[in-house]
Amino acid sequence: MLQCSFGSLLSTATTAFTILFSLLLHSPISLCADQSTLVDIAHRSPVDVVLAKDESWLVTANETSDSITLVDLVSGNCIDELKCGGQPASIVLCLNGQHLLVSCTGSGEILLVQIDQSKLLKKATISVGYEPVGLTVTPDGQTAFVGLTATGEVAQLNLQEARVEQKFAVGAWPRYLAISPDGTRLAIACSGDSKIVVADAIKGEVLYEERLIGGINIGHMQCSEDGKYVYFPWMVYRSNPITVGNIQRGWVLASRIGRVRLDGPAYREAISLDVPQMAIADPHGLAMSSDGNRLVVSASGTHELLIYRRPDLPFIGAGGPGDLIDSTLLRDRDIFSRVDVGGRPMGMAISADNKTVYVANYINDSVQKVDVESRKIVQEISLGRTPEKTLARHGMELFYDGQRSLDQWYSCHSCHYNSGVNSKAMDTMNDGSTLTMKTVLPLYHLQQTSPWTWHGWQSDLQDAMHTSFTTTMLGNSINDEEARAVMAYLNELQLPQNPFRNPDGSLTEAAVRGEKIFRSEQAACASCHNGPYFTDGKIHDVGLGSAEDYYNGYNTPTLIGLYRKVRYLHDGRSKSLEDVLTGDHAPEKVSGERALSPEELSDLVAYLKSL
Repeated sequence: MLQCSFGSLLSTATTAFTILFSLLLHSPISLCADQSTLVDIAHRSPVDVVLAKDESWLVTANETSDSITLVDLVSGNCIDELKCGGQPASIVLCLNGQHLLVSCTGSGEILLVQIDQSKLLKKATISVGYEPVGLTVTPDGQTAFVGLTATGEVAQLNLQEARVEQKFAVGAWPRYLAISPDGTRLAIACSGDSKIVVADAIKGEVLYEERLIGGINIGHMQCSEDGKYVYFPWMVYRSNPITVGNIQRGWVLASRIGRVRLDGPAYREAISLDVPQMAIADPHGLAMSSDGNRLVVSASGTHELLIYRRPDLPFIGAGGPGDLIDSTLLRDRDIFSRVDVGGRPMGMAISADNKTVYVANYINDSVQKVDVESRKIVQEISLGRTPEKTLARHGMELFYDGQRSLDQWYSCHSCHYNSGVNSKAMDTMNDGSTLTMKTVLPLYHLQQTSPWTWHGWQSDLQDAMHTSFTTTMLGNSINDEEARAVMAYLNELQLPQNPFRNPDGSLTEAAVRGEKIFRSEQAACASCHNGPYFTDGKIHDVGLGSAEDYYNGYNTPTLIGLYRKVRYLHDGRSKSLEDVLTGDHAPEKVSGERALSPEELSDLVAYLKSL
């Protein structure tokens, strides 16, 4: 089951330790002076940040505390904090610039918040469906768009009336998006389909799409000041064996910055980010200066910011870019430089004078102020009191740490995106054979769904973690305490509410009918997929094997959260549940009974999506 890798340190448990760490980083730390309005002691884990138009304050979206924090930039203090829906993911300015929108992935809501006399005031909650992530707002601040990852849609929001105007389908996993300066073009990053979609923002219609071959984990997006391009970071997976040579050549996982034209279809252009023997892992945030001169990317897996002089970047279309960074970028520190900020830098905002970038640092529980020209952290603001680091928190740090892999090319998160899956079938060398591609399995309910790996050969979870770090990542082995820490982190994972159930969590009428089919002799699904986690923990030969496989038969995977996948069966041959149930794993081929009717198949799919 552990198909890919598993797998800063700023602690604010005490003021003294915080200040000491600040000195080590050569950056002053500001502590929130008045904690009375803040949530209880907790890790905030900020994922995004938005900056006021007059730059007197900023607000962070905090994933693990389910809150947003208002920071006064004049005093460097946190002055208010507001609880919101589960797992805030993105935050943007809207309406008159004194309002905010926050996407809450775990609760399926968009929160409209007003900033009034240094207070965060909840004005409205818009239910949009699951799982909302990226937000963008039209230039007049009246209309917003949000990507709904679970259902492959974009929702258009009327902010004056706080309601959903319309939804339109765009493709799998539309996590992040951006709108052109004139408000006419909408760019959507669909990581599940490895593509960038360009839509008419006024009509809510898809115009065209550009494929990213091998693309996974597309990050934040921003349009250029002239409206010609949308820029974004992403990673590339190539179907090559995991060897030292292949990793170091960028032939396994590699990082890119791309751009796609907004004025009509054209092949994407890109640059490579990876430096030999010191690669870039998990690029996530992207911000561009208002004059277009500076482009900043947060490399969340290698704890750094990448600062570029955008006009001189050698973007290449068809036939490129190369596997490693263009050597010309290494000769001029003004064109390209790396700033070690520690922790896990995520979303960013750049000041109007283009001299400062504010960084939401997930692991540090802070906002960092970085001088773009000097490439130094000039201030770090703690977002509140944090508890002593738990074993699970340490495990989270290991999970997202790309430096644990060979030459820091990728982390556990690179394949198990946020502990889930990515969109590719991959060869991780974890099953004893080469080039036998397997889909990445999610890590939810891991301890309860033994054995592990697709072939089920692994019965020791701690050993499986060691194998992931040393065989899949080709890094140094983790010790027993670190393995326990990663397991503690994974044990805390919780899936968001299922979008294919009724609002109260009950099954729909179609799913109720589908459950009966699921448990029937005709479908025979429950003969293997049974119990609370829909797996019998056994190995079965259902006629889907390959002569290249080292092991025979396949481990019954859990079906919980099945709706979140875009590839099915062990090798990803099916792209939808309908394909699974009418193709090589059709119920009649498993049970030997009659084929299901179209109506029965539809109901069965409804039930499977509800799990």
